[in-house]
Amino acid sequence: MELTGRLTADAKVSEVKGGKKVVNFSIAINDSYKPKDGERVELTTYVDCAYWINAKVGQYLKKGLLVQLNGRMGSRAWVNKDGDAKSSLTCNISYLKFLSGASNSTSAKQANGNTPDEDDLPF
Repeated sequence: MELTGRLTADAKVSEVKGGKKVVNFSIAINDSYKPKDGERVELTTYVDCAYWINAKVGQYLKKGLLVQLNGRMGSRAWVNKDGDAKSSLTCNISYLKFLSGASNSTSAKQANGNTPDEDDLPF
């Protein structure tokens, strides 16, 4: 399934048994519609994502980054400590593409191999 959304927080890299690393992050997918006889309705869907292919990409996945993902969708359901039923959507990512930078342009410069000190402006 293909998804496009913004990261809700910086990604976290975790190591599991056997030394394998996974990059975990969540995206928000914004949508809206207008019923024939009503006001515009705004919807936000949150998806918990796991990327197993390359843990190094985790350093570039910053809050606000717009990404396009392909992967296998799933769902989780549980009962919290208060006895309320909860659920979430999950996606095991097989393809990841950065569409636009987060508000912090430093991470985008570093992703391209430039450091913030490599300014070639004459002033």
